Amino acid sequence: MAAGRVTDECAVAVSAERLWKAALADQEHAVLPKACAGYIDAVEVEGDGGLGTVTTMRLNPVVGAAAVFRSRLLARDAAARVVRSEVLEGGEVSARLRSQVTEVSVEPAGEGASVLKIAVEYETRDGAPLPPEDQAKLTQGYLALIKKVEEYLVAHPEEFA
Repeated sequence: MAAGRVTDECAVAVSAERLWKAALADQEHAVLPKACAGYIDAVEVEGDGGLGTVTTMRLNPVVGAAAVFRSRLLARDAAARVVRSEVLEGGEVSARLRSQVTEVSVEPAGEGASVLKIAVEYETRDGAPLPPEDQAKLTQGYLALIKKVEEYLVAHPEEFA
């Protein structure tokens, strides 16, 4: 089996604390359908928000072939602003993967700004390494969601303040 690790990051025009509260703390089920209207139709949470909680995002058909994206929370460190989760279902590339674990962190980057960092560790089912374009897809979906959350938070400065 081929294993790999892909990393990426993006600048966000929202403070690390506010981005954490809105998108990475245990409240993401509240903001994602609003921030990603037209892309995410609903977010369902099985569990109390702690370790083992399973989150299911029901995606709008406009997103593509994947109708559902499910993940299980492996770790959440509020002090370090880091979330680690395992993808259970969904994503354009996931059918080719045996496992996919994602770690997302948010760091302050000055007044009202932050940097979101993402790392995806994966193992393929067939032992072949993923081509670079598929590796990029593993992080692009997360970054696109964060950019939608950023747009929403900038337009609604009172939320998660």
